[in-house]
Amino acid sequence: MNSDEIHFDLLRRLERKPQCSQRELSKEMGVSLGKINYCINKLIVKGLVKLKNFSNNKNKRNYYYLLTPKGVEKKKKIDFFFFKIKDG
Repeated sequence: MNSDEIHFDLLRRLERKPQCSQRELSKEMGVSLGKINYCINKLIVKGLVKLKNFSNNKNKRNYYYLLTPKGVEKKKKIDFFFFKIKDG
């Protein structure tokens, strides 16, 4: 799986389950935890994802990931591209 595929898969998964931990994502996707961390940080730098923490949770180490409007738009474009290829 190349970085673009990982980024797309991350955008899809984070949109469905924003509270998913990096460790869970790593196991689900079959990619190392370090690679997940690297890719999420790249998505944050690109402005596609925002990192927030649960303000009401006593454990402040729990985070969730929000797709920004730019991230949603990028995901839609990629979805369209993959569907177009699949339909041939």
